[in-house]
This record gives sequence, structure tokens and C-alpha cells, in this order.
Amino acid sequence: EVQLQASGGGLVQAGGSLRLSCAASGFTFDDYAIGWFRQAPGKEREGISCISSSDGITYYADSVKGRFTISSDNAKNTVYLQMNSLKPEDTAVYYCAADVFVACTPSTMYDGMDYWGKGTQVTVSS
Repeated sequence: EVQLQASGGGLVQAGGSLRLSCAASGFTFDDYAIGWFRQAPGKEREGISCISSSDGITYYADSVKGRFTISSDNAKNTVYLQMNSLKPEDTAVYYCAADVFVACTPSTMYDGMDYWGKGTQVTVSS
């Protein structure tokens, strides 16, 4: 059973940084993708970043490109999302999710993934 645990959220001032972690376990295949999604109150879910296990290809939404960096530590089965230059509009609940045999594409990020962890709250004050 695939399990995902997101952590690292918190309260930060605008311009600050946070690093989210997603601990993953239970994959029986080597070909999977792990993505970060967020949802702010009253807004639709947004797929913001993704990394592929097979080739390391990454994806970023335009809203976070240049500010957020996704990376993985395969030895720890953990994916990180380094968030810099945070803005109040980045305030949301952040979720990590995973799926097998998918690529990190805009379509994947829009449709969502099969496995989800509990979210972690990120609040950016102005």
C-alpha cells in the first residue's frame, strides 16, 4: 500500500522560505511520479510541481516556477519542495501525491494522482 506523509508547513513572512517533505513508502514499481498540489480556501486545487522517479524530470506550474524547487532523496524515499520568495498567495494546504506509470505533465497535474497524503498548512503573512 502506497503511503505518503507530508510535513514542513508553517507560518512564514512574505519573502521567506519553507521546505516541505513528503515521505513515501509502499511502491512496488520503480516507475512513479510524486507531485505537490495545493488548495487555498475557495479555490480549485492546483498542481504545482512534480518529479519522476524514472528519469528525474520535473514539472513546475507557472505560479511557482523560479521560486520553488522539487528534489528527491531516493535513499530516504523522500521528496522535498523548497519554497523560496514566498508570497501571501502561496497560502494553502499543500499535499503530496503519487501515481505509477505516469509522467509529470500538465495533464497529470490537472487530473491529480491516485495516492494522496494528508496536507500540511502553509501560511504566508504579508
